[in-house]
Amino acid sequence: MVEVLDEYKIMASGVPAEVRIMRREDKFTDTYELKQIKLQPATELVLDQIKRKIIENVEVDAAAISDVKGLQNARESFIKRTEEQVKEELGDVNEATKKILVGKLVHELVGLGEMELLLADENLEEVVVNSAAEPVRVYHKKWGWLETNLYLESEAQARNYASIISRWVGRQITTLNPLLDARLNSGDRANATLAPISSKGISITIRKFAKNPWTIIKQLDPKIKTVSLEVAALVWLCMQYELNALVSGGTASGKTSILNAMLIFTPPNQRVISIEDTRELFMPDFLHWTPLLTRPPNPEGKGEITMLDLVVNSLRMRPDRIVVGEIRRAMEAEVLFEAMHTGHAVYATVHADSAEQVRRRLINPPIELPESVLGALHLIVVQYRDRRSGRRRTFEVAEVIPNEDGTVKVNVIYRWNPATDVLEKISEPVRLLTQLKMYAGMDEKMMQADLKEKQMILQYMLDRKITETDDIGRIVANYYRNREKVLEIVKRKGNPEELYRMKTGG
Repeated sequence: MVEVLDEYKIMASGVPAEVRIMRREDKFTDTYELKQIKLQPATELVLDQIKRKIIENVEVDAAAISDVKGLQNARESFIKRTEEQVKEELGDVNEATKKILVGKLVHELVGLGEMELLLADENLEEVVVNSAAEPVRVYHKKWGWLETNLYLESEAQARNYASIISRWVGRQITTLNPLLDARLNSGDRANATLAPISSKGISITIRKFAKNPWTIIKQLDPKIKTVSLEVAALVWLCMQYELNALVSGGTASGKTSILNAMLIFTPPNQRVISIEDTRELFMPDFLHWTPLLTRPPNPEGKGEITMLDLVVNSLRMRPDRIVVGEIRRAMEAEVLFEAMHTGHAVYATVHADSAEQVRRRLINPPIELPESVLGALHLIVVQYRDRRSGRRRTFEVAEVIPNEDGTVKVNVIYRWNPATDVLEKISEPVRLLTQLKMYAGMDEKMMQADLKEKQMILQYMLDRKITETDDIGRIVANYYRNREKVLEIVKRKGNPEELYRMKTGG
């Protein structure tokens, strides 16, 4: 039995392909099957000749492709020369076919061959090579792990692809340095391991960079339903008044996505410093935001810039808010909590499956913070991914309540019920209300009214399908500047353009 689960079209550098997600009786996992245009043997032969001529005649300056702009210029120059060579050799071929042929040559000569089609598929999160003997595997946003119908020709080709990736970032992967962990100019993150470290064969893992971030409105979409309207409004309120927050969860549970969605609620008159290993966070262009990235050591072991280096350095940059991709080590955590205690708003992610686990992880080895410093943390948001269905949910939202004896208590306010697929309120906030009284002069009645306002604005954006980072950011920024005007437009369900124009006082 064969069942087609999904099908759609993709295109990479002018090369089209059809994708089918299949369920086959003889396979334990679903398959990702690419159907490409087949070339005539004579055309393939001419392409090989063109390829040899291009290799002989084109020189690439390594210094010229050391940044995004240089790489793009070199690629465009290469494409132009390839087009000229194809036109010279195949002058009688129609333009559509020429475009496909040029794209295929670009993939083979300056890319990763057929894998470029996988990298062009926005539905994929990971592209994985375990060895040349196995099919390439992918992680699909909707269908999870899938086996493709693509194979690498040999281990030599796998090694060549690993070398190409290392050259893109100005590094080397060799027998002496068999591990590569690199951020590509495209934003994607690549990892490669050579034999005998990977005993099955050369492995390549590419985590794709999200070109369209998961904004809070996308996560509120009933088809996605990662978070509820109530919780989104509460997070907005906490972000507005600079309460400190950690986002936790397992691998690929959506920690960075929800953190990114939270950051859009930052007031535009504050400076944000973000610190990551790989660039995954997006903020509206008009916000005062400085993204920093770590750097691995060079082949001689020099030049490394660690997350701790950047966290310490960020404190000298007069930030209002500090965002850290992930807390892993004791020193990072110590500096971050010190930043909280000195008046900076801090946000970060950490691996833990519940709010209580976050507390235990922070006070036990290897992080081992004194429990008394955890009192500076206000909010914990826990993300969960169901591996069978692939759905992601906000699992818990909790506050941290300091006790008189120096310990802290975790009070879970919302928890996801898997039976009903609803994020249910299970207790009232205690510390959050106290903090908001202190910072904003709000009593409980005022807090509830504020939350209702924010829910109304979020619902308006959801109804109007306002999902892009900059558009949401403009509405939030205008709300901070002219709350009454924004509420008036939202209540009468006005045109979103009215909200955008407020940015320039229109």
